[in-house]
Amino acid sequence: MIRLAAPTHPAYPRVVRASAWYDLVVTAGFATPWTYALVHDGLSSLGDALGLGVLPALDPMQILYANLMGSVVVVWALLRIIEPLPAHGLFDGVARVQFALWQAYALGHGATRLLWLFLLVEVAFGVAQLWPWRWTRRTGLVSYPRLP
Repeated sequence: MIRLAAPTHPAYPRVVRASAWYDLVVTAGFATPWTYALVHDGLSSLGDALGLGVLPALDPMQILYANLMGSVVVVWALLRIIEPLPAHGLFDGVARVQFALWQAYALGHGATRLLWLFLLVEVAFGVAQLWPWRWTRRTGLVSYPRLP
């Protein structure tokens, strides 16, 4: 079993909270069909204006998946804003690696290049949240907060 020591630097919870605020601001509009239609139109217009491509036309399944993703990310963001525990940063960092992989996959298969903006932020917050765990793992310390 791998045991990790939680980062103890006082800045770490601020990084966890900052990534949560970013997620909340960026994904809140994905959480409902009505707001997603507005976000979709806005992102398509931005991508078109910047010459990065537009999003595909809306369809019910795309809306459903956007709403599911938006709803889960909003709840996850609120948890990290209220309680930015080191473990939340670890799990969020792992999730960001997954998101970045799927975004890179989409880009490699013709998705709008507007996705690069989101990919860069995912990688940046992923590194910021996972890097401190890298150093503590090498020390062999055990300091993982347990739930009551």
